[in-house]
Amino acid sequence: MWKTRVTELLGIEYPIIQGGLSMAGNGELAAAVSNAGGLGMIGSNPGWVPAEQRKENLRHHIRTAKALTSKPFGVNFTLFTLRDVAEQQMDVAIEEGVKVAVSSGGNPRLFTRKLKDAGLLVMQVVGNQRQAKTAEEAGVDIIIAEGYEAGGNNFPDELTTMVLIPYIVDAVNVPVVAAGGIADSRAFMAALALGAQAVQMGTAFIPTKECHVHQAYKEAIVASQDTDTVITQRAIGTRIRGLKNPHSLKVLELDQQGAAEELRAFLGLGKAREGQMEGDIENGELQIGQVAGSVTEIKEAGDVVRDIIGGASAVIERCRRIQSQEEEGVC
Repeated sequence: MWKTRVTELLGIEYPIIQGGLSMAGNGELAAAVSNAGGLGMIGSNPGWVPAEQRKENLRHHIRTAKALTSKPFGVNFTLFTLRDVAEQQMDVAIEEGVKVAVSSGGNPRLFTRKLKDAGLLVMQVVGNQRQAKTAEEAGVDIIIAEGYEAGGNNFPDELTTMVLIPYIVDAVNVPVVAAGGIADSRAFMAALALGAQAVQMGTAFIPTKECHVHQAYKEAIVASQDTDTVITQRAIGTRIRGLKNPHSLKVLELDQQGAAEELRAFLGLGKAREGQMEGDIENGELQIGQVAGSVTEIKEAGDVVRDIIGGASAVIERCRRIQSQEEEGVC
């Protein structure tokens, strides 16, 4: 039932991919998602370590995942910062026999050929049709179209997932994965209805037992409501979605004042680590997607996958009932 172009290419059972999640994407989490039938992903800097330690940190998490699963998993590479480090990490992934790579925040022409020549399947995160076409021309195997609902860094065009997915599906011939605002069976089925061949989810996998972020961060997500995320840092040319807290509201205030230099000074270094890994939910940056308010419990990562697949049948049945009523003239 869940056979798509993406499941066939990746060799997975269900069309569900865990987002890389940067520092939140540890090896244990990736293995748990893969063992449940999805595709687990290791982040670009699990746990957050200095640049000089990131090669071996990634190697550690890859080996951890390999010890816990025999199923496919991938690694996410962020290209917009520390390009040299990202390339070194790619070398580690190749050495360790990783078969799937996701690149984001940079030009897919930089490293797609290097990764494909080493035998990896390559996915690229995009936010508009132009980026999707560029990725396809660069030889990317799968495109991840990420809407404005997503947590962390967002694309400047601010296209929402509902609008973006059909645009990208119509623009390219390679399979498309939908990302941004997906955390349950309804959104999963909606993404497939829009033409996606799979979904990528980040927020839903953070408050899980296998994810190594601080417990206070997980609890803050579970306690959040529908309007509890905010986009900040526009004044310095970026867009970061995270939970509202004293830190993000101060950043928003500086944004609205256009105080770019003061904002840069206030942000400093390590605010995301303080919030996500150290549990300072007042003064840290808590990157999370708009769908956080619908995530209401901390559970095993495998159950996130199983609950979505299990609930999808009910969504299909509801649509069938609506169709039947329409044919009978009820609607």
